[in-house]
Amino acid sequence: MATLQSLADLNRANTATDSQSDAPVHVQKLDAQGRAYATGKRKDAVARVWIKPGSGKVIINSRPVDTYFARPVLRMILRQPLQVANRVDQYDITVTVAGGGLSGQAGAVRHGLSKALTYYEPELRSSLKREGFLTRDSRVVERKKYGRKKARRSFQFSKR
Repeated sequence: MATLQSLADLNRANTATDSQSDAPVHVQKLDAQGRAYATGKRKDAVARVWIKPGSGKVIINSRPVDTYFARPVLRMILRQPLQVANRVDQYDITVTVAGGGLSGQAGAVRHGLSKALTYYEPELRSSLKREGFLTRDSRVVERKKYGRKKARRSFQFSKR
């Protein structure tokens, strides 16, 4: 490590390190079949998502999306990253999801789909990040405590 003896030396040292530390470069990550893979999580649900170019077919646990997520709200949650990226019918999506309820599973699929889109097209990262789709929602159910009815609810008090 060289000792700096003047402000000019300090300035030269700073410019040398600035040119080396640029923003991280995101590159395309594909498997042998040309698919992008990502894992999404929400509450207790974990979704494994594969995307590849196609006609917009979505298969979740070997079932079509309309039968697996029967509620329109859940299908809307699933489509949000594709709508933000303007890629609604351009990718075939295959998902295996386990754990949690349907709402948590839909959130996990959305998280995994967003990550897979950034792996396939790294330039979409900024728009998906701005909408908050790449951030894992860390909220989980609070555990039940002893001496209580639920996590925070006490038993009813009676003076008698």
